[in-house]
Amino acid sequence: MTSQSGKRSPMPRRAVLGTALGGAAAAALPVEAAASPAGTTAPAAPTTSGGGRPWKLRDTMTTDRAWDRFLRGQDLLWSRLPTRWYEGPFLGDGLLGSMVYQEPGANQIRFTVQHGRVQDHRPEFGSGWGTCRLPVGHLTLEPVGTITAVDWRLSLWNAELTGTVTTTAGTLTLAALIHDEVLAVRATADGGEQVVWTFHPEEAISPRKISEAPPAGYTANPPWTTKTGADGTEQVLQPLTGGGQTATAYRRTGAELLLSVGHSSPSDTAAEADSLRHLRRAGSYAALRRRHTRWWHAFYPKSFVSFPDQRLQSFHWIQLYKVASASRADGPVMATSGPWLEPTPWPAVWWNLNIQLEYWLIHGSNHPELDALATTLRQSQEQLIANVPAAYRADSSGIGRSSDMFANREVGRPGTGAETGDLTWALHNVWLSYRHSMDRSLLRDTVYPVLRRAINYYLHFLTPGSDGKLHLPSTLSPEYPVVPPQDTNYDLALIRWGCQTLLESAELLGVDDESAPHWREVLARLTPYPVDDNGFMIGADTPYAQSHRHYSHMLMVYPLYLVNWDQPENRDLIAKSVAHWHALTGAHRGYSYTGAASIYAMTGDGDTAIGYLRKFFDPTTRYPCQANTHYTEAGPVIETPLSASQSLYDMFCQSWGGVIRVFPAVPSEWADVTLHDFRAQGAFLVSAVRKEGVTRFIRIRSLAGEPLRLRHGLSGRLTVLLDDGTPARTHDLGDGTLAVDLPRGREVLVHSGARPDLVVAPVAVGEPGAAWGLP
Repeated sequence: MTSQSGKRSPMPRRAVLGTALGGAAAAALPVEAAASPAGTTAPAAPTTSGGGRPWKLRDTMTTDRAWDRFLRGQDLLWSRLPTRWYEGPFLGDGLLGSMVYQEPGANQIRFTVQHGRVQDHRPEFGSGWGTCRLPVGHLTLEPVGTITAVDWRLSLWNAELTGTVTTTAGTLTLAALIHDEVLAVRATADGGEQVVWTFHPEEAISPRKISEAPPAGYTANPPWTTKTGADGTEQVLQPLTGGGQTATAYRRTGAELLLSVGHSSPSDTAAEADSLRHLRRAGSYAALRRRHTRWWHAFYPKSFVSFPDQRLQSFHWIQLYKVASASRADGPVMATSGPWLEPTPWPAVWWNLNIQLEYWLIHGSNHPELDALATTLRQSQEQLIANVPAAYRADSSGIGRSSDMFANREVGRPGTGAETGDLTWALHNVWLSYRHSMDRSLLRDTVYPVLRRAINYYLHFLTPGSDGKLHLPSTLSPEYPVVPPQDTNYDLALIRWGCQTLLESAELLGVDDESAPHWREVLARLTPYPVDDNGFMIGADTPYAQSHRHYSHMLMVYPLYLVNWDQPENRDLIAKSVAHWHALTGAHRGYSYTGAASIYAMTGDGDTAIGYLRKFFDPTTRYPCQANTHYTEAGPVIETPLSASQSLYDMFCQSWGGVIRVFPAVPSEWADVTLHDFRAQGAFLVSAVRKEGVTRFIRIRSLAGEPLRLRHGLSGRLTVLLDDGTPARTHDLGDGTLAVDLPRGREVLVHSGARPDLVVAPVAVGEPGAAWGLP
């Protein structure tokens, strides 16, 4: 397989058997085997003369000053006033969100006020209208003079917007942040300017109104009311027809404005008290800012990555800021827009790709504290049962394409052309959360019981054909316009992954499950994936024949890795499939490019991977990344930029199939890369440094004592040392893969030749680029 630059990337020479789900194998890189003869065990790999000396990484990113300096180079900047939501600054705390841009048609600045928990509660009207996200309102800053310029910085390190607004009358100086469900703004005026704020409540109706009329029988929510407290606090109270309340409270004290939103259901009054309590707890801008920066300054140092492309590096760090602004484990799962609601036909949680892509980034970046998806599925198990037809609720669960934050959406039946596999795909994300943490409670309480029911739903409909194979009646490959008559690849891949994962989970949990023989039978008899001369089909008798944005028909390749590059017999099939997917043009979207980038990263072809990823950033692309790194189609969809960061991670480190692959697909243009505390499957923290195109060292810390199999990419004689300087016990698996005995809580250092400088530091910019925003 060749890259877009015409260079052939190095590929594995042969494969050895692996132990991972899906038969993933431990492929080989073309490097000199270094530890000990294949198939033997030795107390240590052969070492250089420096072997045996104690070692310690020198991390230059351990102080607030170092982080402030580094992240300042990634900040978003504005020298002109943004006019759209996808151009402006954005703030959030996983619940409350605000975007800042020009008030349409006015000489004012809008601060949107939206909240991830604010929704309607009338499921009879569906997720688009009945349980959709609802608007709250917006603030306007209304200067006296005409706005002529802005000078703004969105500081990633402090998660704070600061800057000035210049007008024909003077200058406004402002700072803004969101923490603990409070939007705090401090604004002062110079010259002839004045600080004037107005809050504008918005009608509590679905943002989907931009694309369609309300359904029959729908009645509008009642109008809001206002009240003023004894201390001058203003409140806007929005009752809801389906029960519940949204309350917005705000007060001005000198130069400061504090605003909070509460939402309650079924209570019609609790939100009012909540919004006031948030304001009291906030105190002042300075007090809130201290708590706010303490949280963010603890957030960023949990992992570190640096590479030479200035604009892409900044983009990546902005995505970490974005996902932490949009999601927290104890908050609502992200809807398509995150907390920043704008007019959209998709004011809900989408389960057939969006939710999965939104949360991949949290694993490698070492941020399980953002995992609202695992929380949602654990807490919504009763609803997931209620989503399937009554005849199957004794043993099955599911979810339809879109829902509210409580996963309330019925799922269709196989045989009707319905989309039925979305819960199983979402559970793959939770399995990844388990694999990256090795948190047994997550496996026991969420993955195993919910996946068991999700697979049971499929099993009710599998039927033997004349060929002796098990077949699935018609289901929809997400959003593809043609429904296969049977055997949709999207679902076949999920059934295979689900059965394999249940068998592995039962063994890990010590459960003697009566369904285990059935799962084994399904794996043995399930029909093969339908393929044709162009690769994977949509399903039986249904080729991939028209351009489509989703890669659901290739789910077995990515992200499930059931069919992967470590299987030489499948390489041609993978290559044909991804090439044909992109050869039919016209319907691709941003995540079509990020998905292709990750698939090519799996093959080891970093140059082609980065070529596809750059299409997402090409302004001539129909749906490119926008000025503030957000993304829009018919409305905001947050998953695509977040998945682009995962594509970068897939170039730097992969850990599917029980093997950690360090720098598996780094583009040839990036000679230097630093990776630190990247969280890999098996609960390992990986640090590695690449200089001048060569990996200098790898350090791995075990958090759970899982087996370590490392594809290191190093050539020559290896040194493999534990953290006390003693040689590690290793086993050479051949072709550049090393098994290392690494107990829980210990670290291992791997390098070749003389010991390099063990320094973790940002790399020099090799490809300068403009700041994001409107600099």
